[in-house]
Amino acid sequence: MAEATSPDILNDIWLPGRAVTIWRRKPQPTFQDWIDAVAPDRLPQGRVTLTPDRAEDAVTVLCDQVGLAPSPNRSMLTGDIAALAAIFARVLSVDLVRLRLDVVQDNACTLFHADTVPARLLCTYRGRGTEYGVSDDGDAPRTVTSLPTGSVGLFRGLLFAKDEQTGIVHRSPPIEGAGETRLLLVIDVVSENP
Repeated sequence: MAEATSPDILNDIWLPGRAVTIWRRKPQPTFQDWIDAVAPDRLPQGRVTLTPDRAEDAVTVLCDQVGLAPSPNRSMLTGDIAALAAIFARVLSVDLVRLRLDVVQDNACTLFHADTVPARLLCTYRGRGTEYGVSDDGDAPRTVTSLPTGSVGLFRGLLFAKDEQTGIVHRSPPIEGAGETRLLLVIDVVSENP
């Protein structure tokens, strides 16, 4: 694992033993206050496969579909997602990405696991971030770390190009019954067999 306050750290996913790279960043307080106050039914959600240069327009459409009014903060959200799609595509040397925005209010995926993808980018814009740790035997890790809200995690998947078992697993934090709403961005490589 490696982390830094620069997006360049995401390139380190290719280094031996690097199962996850984390770009630590803090959301602007005005943005975080805004996204935390948006009604859950007004948060954008959906799945699209696209070239990164179309990501901002696609997320704008998702915002329009749920009636999330245009604003500087909405533009910050759509612009950030587009930037992350471009970074992901550059780091993984791909032309197409699968972008997913999920509004989560329950226990979405509470079992620790590694994804059956080459790599996955995760960023939680609202709510608790993804939990992760090292598991040598497939069970829950002894030490669990949470990806801070707004930070970006790039996780190797089981189909990563380098044949290395790193033991990094992750999960969505259990939030059922807590009254919490998460807005999670997931970006994947588009597989040959969708």
